[in-house]
Amino acid sequence: MDIHEYQAKELLSGYGVKIAEGGLAYSPEDAVQRAREIGGHIWVVKAQIHSGARGKAGGIKVCKTHDEVEAAAEALLGKKLVTHQTGAAGKICNRLYIEAGTDIAKELYFCFLVDRISERIVMVGSQDGGMDIEEIAETNPNSIKKIYIEPAVGLQDFQAREMAFALGLDAELISHAVKTFKGCYRALRDLDANMLEINPLVITGNNELIALDAKMGFDENALFRRQKIAELRDKTQEDPRETAAADRGLSYVGLDGDIGCMINGAGLAMATMDMIKLAGGEPANFLDVGGGASAERTEKAFRLVLADTNVKAMLVNIFAGINRCDWIAEGVVQAVRKIDMKVPLIVRLSGTNVEEGRRIIAESGLPIITAETLAEAAEKAVAARNQVVANQAAGA
Repeated sequence: MDIHEYQAKELLSGYGVKIAEGGLAYSPEDAVQRAREIGGHIWVVKAQIHSGARGKAGGIKVCKTHDEVEAAAEALLGKKLVTHQTGAAGKICNRLYIEAGTDIAKELYFCFLVDRISERIVMVGSQDGGMDIEEIAETNPNSIKKIYIEPAVGLQDFQAREMAFALGLDAELISHAVKTFKGCYRALRDLDANMLEINPLVITGNNELIALDAKMGFDENALFRRQKIAELRDKTQEDPRETAAADRGLSYVGLDGDIGCMINGAGLAMATMDMIKLAGGEPANFLDVGGGASAERTEKAFRLVLADTNVKAMLVNIFAGINRCDWIAEGVVQAVRKIDMKVPLIVRLSGTNVEEGRRIIAESGLPIITAETLAEAAEKAVAARNQVVANQAAGA
């Protein structure tokens, strides 16, 4: 789960990370009022969307008068911002963060990530701030400093100082940097975050270290014990299909293809999507219904997949271990009858009570296409999808 910049900054400030003064605005009038409250003569109007590279998309505007603040807010609110992270769909800006202007002497890059290969937290820094880390890695890979942290021990002072030296900080800023880095690490650890990025982390003209931007991502599996973090969720910034799935306890990731998938087990789901692509098709989603797929849960999954208007065929691939194929078959038959499906359905069952499951589907009288192997199921799904496309083209 991602959160907005202003939310991340509020969390980090509670851990001793210095931020510039700012306030939230939902209208141009709010924006002007926040600027008045902040005071000064320069303000930055920042679109709040779940994406980096907002500046390149026109989502960050520097203003020198209240009229400019109002105009910037008017231009950004309700606007769709398209970045390389959002894709062509973009994200709508529904709120703004008005921040005091900062006298920037130097921009740095800093982040913490969970490194699954080493099973450690990695602290990453670079003197080339203000750019995406991918861009830094491509243009100046030698500027990137990585320090691995043992979770059982935590971030040590000497590691924080090592990063501060790598970032080229003056001696008088070292202690402040250590405090900032350790505060960020505590926030990551205490709040079950899996990513914390400050880009840029700036040195001001007054020789202070300030988090000018902040991004945090959280482990959704830990939200049950982080109620205050869960409340920061902004569903308007998420794929509505994924939000609907999460609300129903299903693991779903929306994709750009047109073959819908309902599968039990993440590994089998990944293999199924690979087989669809190998057969010449494109999956519309990743959907893991889990091991306890009851008839009601199966129906919810069907409705979720078919809510995507791009879906032209649907593939159900179930390996029953904890579950049973006859239960799944009954759920599939019940779902198809209730939903009145308009697209071809391909079902492949394997595992416990597979013969009974296949019998239930065969005797249902429904136009369900069956397959015995994963490769066969993928080929039949792609063929059915192609037939639908051909029929639509002929009808047009």
